[in-house]
Amino acid sequence: MGGKGRWRLGGVCPRPGKEWLSPSEHPSVEDTYRHVLRVKNLMDFLREMIRARGVVHDKSKFYEPELQGFDKLTPKLKACTYGSDEYKGFLAELKPVLDHHYANNKHHPEFHPDGIDGMDIVDLVELICDWKAASERHKDGDLVKSIQFNKGRFKISDQLEHILLNTAKILVGAKMPSHKAKSKQVSDHA
Repeated sequence: MGGKGRWRLGGVCPRPGKEWLSPSEHPSVEDTYRHVLRVKNLMDFLREMIRARGVVHDKSKFYEPELQGFDKLTPKLKACTYGSDEYKGFLAELKPVLDHHYANNKHHPEFHPDGIDGMDIVDLVELICDWKAASERHKDGDLVKSIQFNKGRFKISDQLEHILLNTAKILVGAKMPSHKAKSKQVSDHA
């Protein structure tokens, strides 16, 4: 409790420009503040889990047996249309490599015995970001088309499809880093 019987929400007034609320005048204030702080803490926890996933995303691609397979597959995939017969042929050609990749990366529905229904929200955030970034690598990539294609591939429910499409609208505004920024990021981690 802040001075004079007033509650503070992480040092921030929940009503900017207004008087602090007094729990003696507003009995719900203490419980509401505690609730808001708990929600913030839980969101911070999930944010940290998502950040950590971003750091290790697809790390298995940098090691065998995946490295040589993706060396061969990546240029082919860039030049083809996602979901096309040609695309499916490339996936079939590298099935053992992809099986290893899926078995070691939780953001792929194939990782889970129940497929996409076995995923949690952190998996889904990584999945949609992965699909967005992958769509940017294809000459005619389109995240919305990827979601629609994968709806059948992974038995995505209508409800989850709508959530993914709503999220795709948000990701449209996500800018790709410039070449300069990429070089700096690589050198910062070297």
